Amino acid sequence: MACSSSVYALDGITLEGGHTNESTDTLRLGLQFDFGRTLWQSDGGGAVISGYWDAGYTHWSGLDAESVILTPVFTLSFPGNGGVTPFIEGGIGAAVFTETNLDNRRDLGSKFQFEDRIGAGMRFTSGAEVGLRYYHYSNAGIKQPNQGINKAALYYRHPI
Repeated sequence: MACSSSVYALDGITLEGGHTNESTDTLRLGLQFDFGRTLWQSDGGGAVISGYWDAGYTHWSGLDAESVILTPVFTLSFPGNGGVTPFIEGGIGAAVFTETNLDNRRDLGSKFQFEDRIGAGMRFTSGAEVGLRYYHYSNAGIKQPNQGINKAALYYRHPI
């Protein structure tokens, strides 16, 4: 199966700072790989669905843990003539944590977790983005206990 050269090329780098429901901070570095095509577009072009793969590394400060993730993210954007494009996004992917018992405060039950995310942001004409995301990590009951963990984060994405 032939793929265009841009389908799996690195498209962006994200730096993100967050705060968890355990009152600790997170720092995340992510790499984005665009799907390489528009998935859907309204007749007038006022709404567009696209997507990207997000591969990331998160340091969970104060919880003595790190995680790596891979998530397909779908974006609904609303292009306009003003040079700034608002969008919302969501995705469900996989995460692997280095620890299951986060600083004796929260027991994830397993190192494997599902990552659920929703977010909103603004994309500028340069391709840079800023936004806010909410994440929930859980093993979906695969192993008990399944306390999960949540975080809210602000991010900046730099285009490549």
